[in-house]
Amino acid sequence: MIMNVCAGRKDCIPALSLKIVKSGLLPKVCRIFAIIMSITGIVRNVFLHRQKELEKHINDGETLQREVLRRLLAHAKETEYGRNHLFGSAKGYDDFARNTPVNTYEELKGDIDRMRHGERDILWPGKVRWYAKSSGTTNDKSKFIPVSDGGLRNLHDKGGKDAVAIYLRNNPRSRMFDGKGLILGGSHSPNYNLRDSLVGDLSAILIENITPLANLVRVPCKQTALLSDFEVKRDRIARETAGKNITNLSGVPSWMLSVLTRVMELTGKTHLEEVWPGIEVFFHGGVAFTPYRKQYEQLITSPDMHYMETYNASEGFFGLQDDPADKSMLLMLDYGVFYEFIPMDEFGTDNPAVVPLWGVETGRNYAMVISTSCGLWRYVLGDTVSFTSINPYKFIITGRTKSFINAFGEELIVDNAEQGLAYACAETGAEVSEYTAAPVFMDDKAKCRHQWLVEFTRRPDDIGRFAGLLDRRLQELNSDYEAKRYKDITLQHLEIVEARPNLFNDWLKLKGKLGGQHKIPRLSNSRDIMEQMMTLNEQSKA
Repeated sequence: MIMNVCAGRKDCIPALSLKIVKSGLLPKVCRIFAIIMSITGIVRNVFLHRQKELEKHINDGETLQREVLRRLLAHAKETEYGRNHLFGSAKGYDDFARNTPVNTYEELKGDIDRMRHGERDILWPGKVRWYAKSSGTTNDKSKFIPVSDGGLRNLHDKGGKDAVAIYLRNNPRSRMFDGKGLILGGSHSPNYNLRDSLVGDLSAILIENITPLANLVRVPCKQTALLSDFEVKRDRIARETAGKNITNLSGVPSWMLSVLTRVMELTGKTHLEEVWPGIEVFFHGGVAFTPYRKQYEQLITSPDMHYMETYNASEGFFGLQDDPADKSMLLMLDYGVFYEFIPMDEFGTDNPAVVPLWGVETGRNYAMVISTSCGLWRYVLGDTVSFTSINPYKFIITGRTKSFINAFGEELIVDNAEQGLAYACAETGAEVSEYTAAPVFMDDKAKCRHQWLVEFTRRPDDIGRFAGLLDRRLQELNSDYEAKRYKDITLQHLEIVEARPNLFNDWLKLKGKLGGQHKIPRLSNSRDIMEQMMTLNEQSKA
């Protein structure tokens, strides 16, 4: 603007500068000029339209969701699943819910495996080439979640772009595009040796399909990003990025912390902002950030550092923390996801109530059910949420539908635990009467592990060997646990603490839950129950 006004006038700029100085507006003008001159100031304009669109989430949530369902049904009506469940004649939500069953992975597994072998038009139109590998079920080590071309655009990519749009809206002085983003990904491998069909971590799928323009503002290089050996990958990332201007991070907190620790080792610096002075935001998701927050705050001491939680999974991108002062996340309503919810007090019953988004209540715990543009229809995701607001729809993740440990992204389920213990008992002749397990987020040596409190009716001769057998079997059963245990980088060898006789019954008695239908919590994502039992166990020894 200033340049247009002053065009052709040699004395204009000095005179104008003097006026600005005398008016006291110089600091403000300098800030505006700096924003204009920064790359981020230019890129910011790209997101203005989307920032305006997101305002529809405040009052038009039901309308957005009904339109998503309409598009999903119209697109999939000629698929095998769509014909079998009358998508073409569905007039709206009631017809869809009446004709389509609620599914777990087990119900859809057969169709997904046919798709992985190259069959077309099964759950989603055309051939689906990508499959995100996730933690397993009772019957399988891993799940394979289809990721269609439309799902890449309308689920995953859109979520990443919206994260940036919201961050820039909340931080007008951001300079994140003046440097590069460190995006931490996984790896992939061929799917049944089919041409152009791959299976792997969702992050690897996203990196493989990232737009060329995005490659200009991200590190590490693609070859490094997709390495399967995390120890080698971590070292290469640290070496590639140590001398770069990194302004933003994206990834799972546990994995990212391991990489940043290696960066500090190589550089010999005390704080990350000494390596990357422009670091300003970490977009994180996958596991709870709470256990890691203190470590990140010790590593990055800059008061200008921001943390933004995202809710993205192999099945889709569902939520974003749109307000830094509010831990709840905004449910993303105009992607290729239609949401339903089962109240947890009815979950597992023969005929549980299932409600659409406009039927939820704040403060109630729900199991999330999704239908997506990747071909997951009325799919029980396994996560539980509670809404804090309905205008807009905002929520917090409250846990899983089943007992689990997912403190470090390992997603250990009870069936894994039962099979692991059965194997260790068979190999050692031991017998287990009761057990519970919980994470140790960090001990005095900064190590993380699982702690198992086990009551034996017949103890093994060697507790250490029993623990080793259990740990090995869990890795065989659960690919995510196996990955986190790799070379002890994220998760150390599990620990077994021997419980004294009747400890678990005594704990139940103290809680007024002895007898009846009350059961010992097998796996917990927090240490509340474990600490109670450990205290009781130590008291008996005193």
